[in-house]
Amino acid sequence: MVGSVGMGIDFGLTFLTKEKFKINKYVANSIGFIFAATSNFLLNKFWTFQNNDPDALVQYSKYILIAMTGLVINNLIVYLLINKKKTRFYVAKLIAVGVVVIWNFIANYNFTFL
Repeated sequence: MVGSVGMGIDFGLTFLTKEKFKINKYVANSIGFIFAATSNFLLNKFWTFQNNDPDALVQYSKYILIAMTGLVINNLIVYLLINKKKTRFYVAKLIAVGVVVIWNFIANYNFTFL
């Protein structure tokens, strides 16, 4: 459920910034990703992991560090699929999101929400 909400935010903001505001596709991809990561942090903290650690700022810092690593992976996959495999942008983005979701969950499970 959290992943679906995050993906909706990610794709929605990416589409809005790329298609409507004509922002560079990698910047638009990053904007959608960052907003989705923040939303996912809050949903994962309080719903998925039911974590009550009062030091949310430290957790958020860990989460964002993992998310930024995920963003690098995401943009790299998008870049490679578009430029090497001639994949359409949103198909490449969907594949990248699928890979990064796995990275984010495993890393956050083992590092952020202990």
